[in-house]
Amino acid sequence: MDLFEKNSQNNKDKPLAVRLRPVNLNEFIGQEHILGKSCLLTRAIESGRLFSLILYGPPGCGKTSLAWCISKITQSHFVWLNATTSNVEELRTQIAQAKHRKSTTGKKTILFIDEIHRFNKAQQDVLMPDVEEANIILIGATVHNPFFSIVAPLISRSLVLELKPLTQQDVLKILTFALRDKQRGLGNLKIKAQKRALSFLTEVCDGDARRALNALEIGVLTSGPRVDGFIHFDLKLAQESIQKKIVLYDRNGDVHFDTASAFIKAMRGSDPDSALYWMAKMLYAGEDPRFIARRICILAAEDVGNADPLALVLANAALQISEFVGMPEARIPLAQAVIYVACAPKSNAAYLAIDKAYQDIERQRSQEVPEHLKDASYPGAERLGRGKGYKYPHNYKGHYLKQDYTPKKVKYYEPTDIGYEAKIKQRLEKLKNKNKGLIPKKGTG
Repeated sequence: MDLFEKNSQNNKDKPLAVRLRPVNLNEFIGQEHILGKSCLLTRAIESGRLFSLILYGPPGCGKTSLAWCISKITQSHFVWLNATTSNVEELRTQIAQAKHRKSTTGKKTILFIDEIHRFNKAQQDVLMPDVEEANIILIGATVHNPFFSIVAPLISRSLVLELKPLTQQDVLKILTFALRDKQRGLGNLKIKAQKRALSFLTEVCDGDARRALNALEIGVLTSGPRVDGFIHFDLKLAQESIQKKIVLYDRNGDVHFDTASAFIKAMRGSDPDSALYWMAKMLYAGEDPRFIARRICILAAEDVGNADPLALVLANAALQISEFVGMPEARIPLAQAVIYVACAPKSNAAYLAIDKAYQDIERQRSQEVPEHLKDASYPGAERLGRGKGYKYPHNYKGHYLKQDYTPKKVKYYEPTDIGYEAKIKQRLEKLKNKNKGLIPKKGTG
């Protein structure tokens, strides 16, 4: 609750990322797509005409900072809650205080709820009446797609804004500001920051300003000055401060599904390099290699199909090998399969064929199995006429003869002229034109 109190002594103990929160739009860096001069949000902030917001974006992109900045500009009372630790009782208490504050002083209250997606439906419903009557200005922050995690009535009463990961230039501006600012930043310390070190942080933080600032702060504060009296923040120190790069990735959220989608579409689009990039991102972030292997298998059947039947064989082998050897070695057979499937000729004819068959089963009356195709292997089948009139193809020249296999003629599979499927198409056309005057092999009937 007191995260943003003005007590200067307390502020010194807060993380650099908290101390540097902007107090006006000139200090806010990034997100020009929603904070440009002519943008709706900018006009609303500057005119004081506030409305409830749902801020949706990755960690460290400025969601909390934007909410804090809005409260400072509009001189609104700011209440910070985290959905992981808050409850309905606390919500009701804060709402009651906001209503009292509004009626006695006329001051608006911004109720900022971090990780609002963690509130269940009942908790979100508590907010509805007071958001509707503007007793509170709700600003919810989430890293998850709000259209999946926030109840529809609350969405309809709020403006949903998607924040993007900060660019490297944005992060560099923030780091530079932190090094220069004497009141809230590190400007009172004698620091020589190497350009390569700052550039490294902008690259490895993946658009997360908080992570870059934390690395800068820990690197500076844990290093003493050298003989020249300066703290030298060089590349080695930057690498030690941030350790392993953290990739923005969730196992069951938007980033997971978006990355998997890009991975699949790159393979379908015959771009092995892009497919490898997205797979590497998933594996680096800890994705289950079996999930990736299953996607390769599905694509091999759906998008390569009979244009190259070996693609599915190789994909299945990669699935089995990845389960057997585990990570990190599993990345190698997976990469081999990805490259092969991406480079293989493409045909979705088999996929379209089974979908058409499914539609017929679902929408039309089911066809009965013809008598000559029914099982005739059990005693008494002959007396029932089962299998009568069936012609065994191997008894005929070319191991083929024209024969009805459904009462009503169906047509689902339409092979393309691509890859091995071109040979399949040629064979089917040849058989189609070769069904007249077929004579059984000598000695057969």
